[in-house]
Amino acid sequence: MRRYETIFIIRPTIAEDEIAGIVEKTTAIIAGDGGSIIKIDKWGLKKLAYPIKKESQGYYVYVDYAGIPASVAEIERIFRIDDHILKYMTVKLADSCDPDAIKELLAQEEQAAASVDSAEDNDESTAKEDDTKQLAAASSDDSADVNDEEDKATEDDTKQETAASDAEEPVE
Repeated sequence: MRRYETIFIIRPTIAEDEIAGIVEKTTAIIAGDGGSIIKIDKWGLKKLAYPIKKESQGYYVYVDYAGIPASVAEIERIFRIDDHILKYMTVKLADSCDPDAIKELLAQEEQAAASVDSAEDNDESTAKEDDTKQLAAASSDDSADVNDEEDKATEDDTKQETAASDAEEPVE
């Protein structure tokens, strides 16, 4: 069994239930030939880089699967016949694969991502508290700095006034 990924673009005027029907038909072909679906990702409605069949938008669907070359040929044959499909592309990722091992690996990655997300949530709440403390400290430091700057400005003005008055006095 080989590993493939297929991305296809569906017309934007198609209803959600029809999109689901196209995806179901595709997965049924793969499963019917003894293949295994690894991942289905509906990317949604996106703007196309250039018009395809007079459409400027399309609904993108990504399917990662393990199957045989005959199932790929059948999927592409159906896509060529179906007017709802604007464009498609199938890429062979590996000559041989074990779909169960790939699914286990994906499950482990999802668990790791979930644990990272929960850790980030905890870090964000701690970071917000730290940011609040830092802002409070910074604002008190800023007010002290502003007072210092005002004092320096007053001293500089006094020195300039004194220098100006010394220059105005006539020299005998």
